[in-house]
Amino acid sequence: SRSHHRARLGFTPAARAAVQCGAMGRVIRGSRKGKSLIFSAKTRLRKGAVKLRAVDYAERHGFMKGLVKNIIHDPGRGAPMCEVVFHDPYRYKLTKEKWVAVEGLHTGQFVYCGSKAQLSVGNCLPLGKMPEGTVMSM
Repeated sequence: SRSHHRARLGFTPAARAAVQCGAMGRVIRGSRKGKSLIFSAKTRLRKGAVKLRAVDYAERHGFMKGLVKNIIHDPGRGAPMCEVVFHDPYRYKLTKEKWVAVEGLHTGQFVYCGSKAQLSVGNCLPLGKMPEGTVMSM
């Protein structure tokens, strides 16, 4: 509840008792910034969620080839994002995925997803297929 939230922020027992009965004191800045119209994050220009491909038959038993189309900046995120385009294995269409762009990734690069993919920069492999000490992201 709300009283437990204020207690964790460092109130003394006397001040906590006063806040619970609503007698004195003021709500501290951290509590005020919780839910508000002014202190909300600016999300209008965000590009969307970062997700890897859904693991399907092609990824479990082989690999899928994708093409890095664009590297974009997402406001509110420290790392750049990249847009990777894959051929849909079941329908005649292209599917776009948004990934976190790792260091060394560039536009026009082919990336491979799946258990049989090679271990190189930008590729997406299962954790069990990577040797110990591999540098990875996500």
